[in-house]
Amino acid sequence: MANNVKPAGEAHPAPALEIVRDPLAYQRDLFERSILFWDTLRRRANNMIAHERAGKPPLLDFDYETLVDARRFERPVNYALLRITRIGDDCIEDCVDPAKPPVVIVDPRAGHGPGIGGFKHDSEVGMAMHEGYPVYFVSFFPEPCAGQTLADVLHALGRFVDDVVKRHPGKPPVLYGNCQAGWAITLLSADCEGLVGPAVLNGSPLSYWAGESGVNPMRIAGGMLGGVWATHLLADLNDGRLDGAWLALNFENLQPEAVWEKYANLFMHVDTERERFLEFERWWNGFYFLSREEIVAIVENLFIGNRLEEGKMRICDGCVADLRRIRNPLVIFASYGDNITPPHQALGWIPAVYKDTGDLKAAGQRIVYLTNPHAGHLGIFVSAKVARFEHRAILESLGEIETLAPGLYEMKIDNPTGNPDCHKPEYSVRFEERRVEDLRFETPRAAFEQVRHLSEVNEQFYKTMVSPFVRMASNPWTAAALEWLHPMRTSRYLLSESFSPWMHGVAALARLIEPRRQPLPEADANLSREREAIGRVSEAIEGGRKQRDMTEERVFRLLYDFPAFARPAAPPATQKHDHGR
Repeated sequence: MANNVKPAGEAHPAPALEIVRDPLAYQRDLFERSILFWDTLRRRANNMIAHERAGKPPLLDFDYETLVDARRFERPVNYALLRITRIGDDCIEDCVDPAKPPVVIVDPRAGHGPGIGGFKHDSEVGMAMHEGYPVYFVSFFPEPCAGQTLADVLHALGRFVDDVVKRHPGKPPVLYGNCQAGWAITLLSADCEGLVGPAVLNGSPLSYWAGESGVNPMRIAGGMLGGVWATHLLADLNDGRLDGAWLALNFENLQPEAVWEKYANLFMHVDTERERFLEFERWWNGFYFLSREEIVAIVENLFIGNRLEEGKMRICDGCVADLRRIRNPLVIFASYGDNITPPHQALGWIPAVYKDTGDLKAAGQRIVYLTNPHAGHLGIFVSAKVARFEHRAILESLGEIETLAPGLYEMKIDNPTGNPDCHKPEYSVRFEERRVEDLRFETPRAAFEQVRHLSEVNEQFYKTMVSPFVRMASNPWTAAALEWLHPMRTSRYLLSESFSPWMHGVAALARLIEPRRQPLPEADANLSREREAIGRVSEAIEGGRKQRDMTEERVFRLLYDFPAFARPAAPPATQKHDHGR
């Protein structure tokens, strides 16, 4: 009789069908995810084209009315003041606390359109409304007005604030500035008239030369390009306007591994990530223009010149922005995960303006800062978790901040619940005194002084000898061609079926797959190997990016860090405190 008993320890061979099933299941899943991935990019392209045809309106998740259109000012600029009127089905009057001051949220004009402060429910706009504040939003239009200057923009913002003050007498508005809008609010606070309401500066760079070597490469970009002349050239080529797509491209080049991970995450989790991806990309791919005069002044005076920190930023004839003139309380929110505006740039101006803590107190100023250990630059504005945690705590603590004695404080938030409906005392906030002296960061000021000098020389040569000929060759037709041939646009809109007819087939396949879709379990061995492969690619890109940044830093030092040729500068200070990191 045949012996069918297997010896102990001998493995049973798997049935042939079971051997084939796993590879086939993964191949099917891979095919379905690929189709849904490309269909998502097709939808993104269609959204981009539709937004363009609609005139690129603000991407706010709230109803609003336009109160003031600055294009009608005697010195017109492409800005407007909006009032938020409705959240979902609720009229704003039903949830506003009349005892609270208004909140004015100013979005950054740094290449993209308005809406980042309120393009979803859990946002700065949403949290302010949830807390019962009347909310106003400073928006802007895709095209700048002819010849508008930075001074014109600042005057328009000042008139917006005045209009809000008139609507809420006796209640100075709370000003919320994101990134570039943060230093715009700082300029308003520091000009000859000043502001009185508290200002919240989110990821706002005020000390442009500060940063960590090899970690914050944006600060040396001006030196690598030879100064502001390159920005001036791009604006001349685009018929007197700088295409915001260039700024977005610079942002993506800063961390290419993040771009890879964005698409890889969509591919791996296409069933759950499609709508979130499309929601953010609607804002990310709406590129706006800045006027030549405005962007040249910004780069020349702020990014390369660092004149705001030094008190040399001229607003208009007879008025220079002096940061010591600021009297309204400042709340500074920065993140150590932000490689565009690290805490060095958000806080480094304080010891440059006030020699020590006693000087700050004698000036009667209150400055509160808080830091996040992980959030990236955009996460400070768009993360729902940040909105429900830090921004909610800031808004609920404004009354305490205004009663603080003059000085420097770090805001600490304890026992957060993460629930947007919670209030104190379900979480607590405390303010710990800090010393101005501990905010000094090491900065190669002599090298940056050389960059500023070189930029001034190159700009004068370009403006005199080259710019007139570039302007003669540029016209609306050439500018439109450069606009629509920009890689940040072609990489998007060419995936629309309007340009690629075969995407109709992708759309049809996606509609067939969606109702029958059965994703593999996350624990599947093939999916684990896929994640490992994607992780290795991310590590390789990150390693290459770090090597690139280190090389640029070395080149920068070789080009500019020659003490024998450096212009006189104050000796660099040393960093003494990690400020809660």
